[in-house]
Amino acid sequence: MIIDETYHLIKSANADMFKEATLETVIIGVHFTAVKLSSGFAGVAKTEVKGNCSNSAKHKRNFGAFTPGKIHGQKITELFEQDGKSEILDNVKLAVLNAISSEMIAHPKYKVIKDKDPIDLIDLNGEKTICIVGAFQSYMNKIAATKNKLFILELNENAFDEEQKQFYVPASDYARTFAKSDIIVITGSTLANNTLDSLLACVPANAQTILVGPSSSLVPDILFKHRVNIIGSIKILDAEQMFELIAEGATGYHLFEYCAKKICIVNE
Repeated sequence: MIIDETYHLIKSANADMFKEATLETVIIGVHFTAVKLSSGFAGVAKTEVKGNCSNSAKHKRNFGAFTPGKIHGQKITELFEQDGKSEILDNVKLAVLNAISSEMIAHPKYKVIKDKDPIDLIDLNGEKTICIVGAFQSYMNKIAATKNKLFILELNENAFDEEQKQFYVPASDYARTFAKSDIIVITGSTLANNTLDSLLACVPANAQTILVGPSSSLVPDILFKHRVNIIGSIKILDAEQMFELIAEGATGYHLFEYCAKKICIVNE
């Protein structure tokens, strides 16, 4: 999987830091999970929890090494090597990878464009077919105002108002919709819910692919290998304010308003 490949890349490039760094702060909010490492770097990822994580039944109660009250101060090597499956810890792991990636992305070998959204880099002239995975209101409105043909893959049809429902396509039709698309925009949340691999496997060779959102702030090598052309990610400017916002239920636009800026990483 893309996350596993990226993990091994980051670990090999930062062996000493992986061995020594600890989890200094962890906040698991309703929309985002955020971490700060002892190295000083901070990262964020979408909180994705589909299963029952309460484990309220007595025989399911867990007081292991990475349960509430025991996460602070743990080494990140232990986080990635601990046994058992946990959706919550998967969110923490992605946030950790994004934190380490924030340092690696500063390397001059990557083309990083600051203060830009990927849609600013897309050529919307002409009459292309554009597919968006997820009901991004800002993207939806901007593309709908052009001559391009728009499809929006979404699990929930109620995410659209009546005028927007003309663009709706059930998420299960992604392969058929991708096949006829010139530009495909995918939310970074697909990294958090482990669906990105299957989506990218269906992207046609001639399509331009954009991955966008705070969760997609990984070092780009593996994503580029899987034919992602532009990554729209986040640079955290104030980690402490980010933690406060996420603890109060912040979504992405709150982060960009108060404590972060948009960056684009371009595959040349």
